[in-house]
Amino acid sequence: MSSLNQGLSERHFRSIVSLIETEVGIQLPAAKRTMLEGRLRKRVRALDLDGLDAYGRHLFEDGHLDEEYVHLVDCVTTNKTDFFREPAHFDLLRKQLVPSLATRRAGTTRLKLWSAAASIGAEAYTLAMVLQDMVAAGQDLDYSILGTDVSTEVLKIGRTAIYTTEMLATVPPEVRRRYVMTARDPGRQEARIVPELRARVRFQHLNLMADRYNVDRDMDVVFCRNVLIYFDKPTQRAVLQQISDHVRPGGYIVVGHSESMAGSGLTHMTQISSTVFRK
Repeated sequence: MSSLNQGLSERHFRSIVSLIETEVGIQLPAAKRTMLEGRLRKRVRALDLDGLDAYGRHLFEDGHLDEEYVHLVDCVTTNKTDFFREPAHFDLLRKQLVPSLATRRAGTTRLKLWSAAASIGAEAYTLAMVLQDMVAAGQDLDYSILGTDVSTEVLKIGRTAIYTTEMLATVPPEVRRRYVMTARDPGRQEARIVPELRARVRFQHLNLMADRYNVDRDMDVVFCRNVLIYFDKPTQRAVLQQISDHVRPGGYIVVGHSESMAGSGLTHMTQISSTVFRK
C-alpha cells in the first residue's frame, strides 16, 4: 500500500483527538477516524509530505504544530450550513423577538445580533435578509450582525459573500431577487450577497472554548445553533454561560432544534419556546 493511502498511527490519531477536544471542544470518537484522515490528506498534499504518519510527525515531533494549528482546525471542524436553515427561528425573529425588543425602546430600534457558529456566513446573511425586509416594510430598525467561527477558512468565504447558486436555492425566490447578485456569466453558477447587506455583517475569529470572548456585552439576539451538540455537557454549560454574559437583559439566545439548554444552570434565562430563551 502506498504511504499516501495509509492511515494515521494510533499514537498520532490520539494526539490529534486530544488536542482538538482540549482546544476546540469537539469530540472525535473512533467512528470519525476515517472522516478525519480523509480531510487531513489535503494537508498532506499541500505540505508535500509522504503520508498521514509523516503529517503526524510534522505536527508532534518536528515542531510544526503552531504553524499548522489553524489548518488542522479548519480540517476537523464541521461546517454544515444553509440559508434559512430551521426556518421557524427566522419566523420567530420577525414575528416575536424583534417586536418584543422594539416595544421596550423609544425611537429607532438599534439591534445587535450574533451568529456564534457562523461557518461560511449563511446564517448571518439570512438574519440580515429578514431584518432588511422588516426595514423595507416600514419597521424603524438599525441593525448590525457579527458572525464568529473557529475556522479561519470559512470566515474568508463569509467576508467575500460569494456562494454557489445551488446553495442559494434555499433562499425564497423573491428574497433572492432583492438581496443576491447573480454572476453575469451564467456558466460560473455563483452569486454574491448585495453590498447593502454585506455592510451590515462583519466576521471575526472566535473559539467558543476560549476563556474570554472579544465580543460586545450588549447583544440583543444570539443564534448559537447546531454547535453545542459537538461538546460534552460541561463544555456546553461553560459556552452557554459565556454567551449569556454577552446578552443584554431582555435579549435572546436561540439554539438548534436538536439542542437544549436543560441543565445549563442559567437560572436567569427564561424559556419562551423549545429552543429560544430570554435573559
